[in-house]
Amino acid sequence: MATDNQKKHLEKRLREYRKKYLTRKENLKLDESATRLMVNYFLTDVLGYVELEDIKTEYNIRGEYADYVIQLARKKHFVIEVKAIQLDLNERHLRQSLSYAANEGIDWILLFNGKQIQLYRVIFGKPIAVHKVFDFDLGDLQTIKLASENIVHLCKQNVVKQELTEYWKRFDALTPSNLAKHIYTSEVVGAIRRKLRKATDITFNEDDICKALEELVQHEHAIIRPKVLK
Repeated sequence: MATDNQKKHLEKRLREYRKKYLTRKENLKLDESATRLMVNYFLTDVLGYVELEDIKTEYNIRGEYADYVIQLARKKHFVIEVKAIQLDLNERHLRQSLSYAANEGIDWILLFNGKQIQLYRVIFGKPIAVHKVFDFDLGDLQTIKLASENIVHLCKQNVVKQELTEYWKRFDALTPSNLAKHIYTSEVVGAIRRKLRKATDITFNEDDICKALEELVQHEHAIIRPKVLK
């Protein structure tokens, strides 16, 4: 995984990016073409990609053009959809990017308007779906440290080392749907049963505990389940 030094270094670069572009009110009204200049700086000076070599612009995918595709050693790692900084990112932008990613077999989608940055993992199945991994406002100093701890996995040096894949594995492992595979074991149910008995002086049977756990997991899974775009 990314080191603490890498996270601190990225946090410094994000602060520099914020100071350069996001502290001037006039910059928050830029159109999409001007926003792309900010995105170019972000990809090269913040994330470390080499323009022309790693960054493919207006990438042709079956007659349509993705704003950016990051490609290293012939592997396409993520597609980037750019919108004007004054526009809030929405599902329509995601749907457009998903079409590009699905046609090229690209695992990741990055939506970016120069200020708001969202990362999605494409879930290739029937139907195809997406899972939001993070959503940050780079203008918010209160969350910039947390943003750096997540965005660091998008840096070139970490993508080359497959840290982005490891990052997803860790994220996916802690989702309710995945945890559900582990909590219905006799060891876990037995431990909960003993805890409840100690707390309430009531003996619960394992079926009642499993039913309660199932309701809990279904509720949480409904909140953050992968999104199927229509």
